[in-house]
Amino acid sequence: MSGNCADRRWFRASAAVLCMMTCWAGHALAGPYTAARVLDIRTASDQGEAERRARVRLELAAAYFAQGQVTTALDELKQALSAYPALADGLNLRGLIFASIGQDDRAQESFDRALALAPHDGSIWHNQGWFWCQSARFGPDQQAFDRALRQPLYTEHAKTRLAKGVCMALAGQHDQAIELLRSGYARDPGQPALAVNLAHLLASRGLFEEAAVYIRRVNQQPAWLSAQTLWLGARVERGLGDGRAADDLLKQLRLQFPYAPQSWAAEREAFDD
Repeated sequence: MSGNCADRRWFRASAAVLCMMTCWAGHALAGPYTAARVLDIRTASDQGEAERRARVRLELAAAYFAQGQVTTALDELKQALSAYPALADGLNLRGLIFASIGQDDRAQESFDRALALAPHDGSIWHNQGWFWCQSARFGPDQQAFDRALRQPLYTEHAKTRLAKGVCMALAGQHDQAIELLRSGYARDPGQPALAVNLAHLLASRGLFEEAAVYIRRVNQQPAWLSAQTLWLGARVERGLGDGRAADDLLKQLRLQFPYAPQSWAAEREAFDD
């Protein structure tokens, strides 16, 4: 397998994990709804009650989506948005759900409406960028991530830097991705996904000593272990010429994750997969 294909497959797998970890935060809006005047004919108490009911439906929709029950999640969102059409968080989640089932036009329409209501919501900008990244719109995605990072009340900078770095790598901008992930990890060393993706990029360029610093830290934490991290750790140790350390990691991989694709690759000694 060529290095290019291996890199793209790695980052596609990382992207799937990243989306599960970061795409939906279920948070309250950072600022007021800019288009809430569509409900001005109601009293303030009516609007408050309508939003409360809508947010209950929104939480149910998020829970169903997390469980893979997409149809039920969309039904809950339909009721939420019927009760309170200015629910930007609802439109944000609806965009993610439509994107997950390949309805890109409806996803984009949802993000557009969400951003019209809450243009200073960094989470919506983050998800817009992620959607564009997964659609291979590699210029606009970076602009959206930058918009998220510029929002004064947005605090999830680590996840956005990680997404931005993964998307840079998917676009073939590996040197820029390395610098961004280095910076992100220096700011937040408690993010294993940053360390793993940075280690992969460094290893793919033969920078095994630096890659080892990051991947060893991850593999030393039982809560962070996965088939992917052990496989990468073994590849890095082989790159350093430490066959014994690599074999130990591969043994641990086969023992803890016997049915993982990485374990099958280890049996075949397919270290470029």
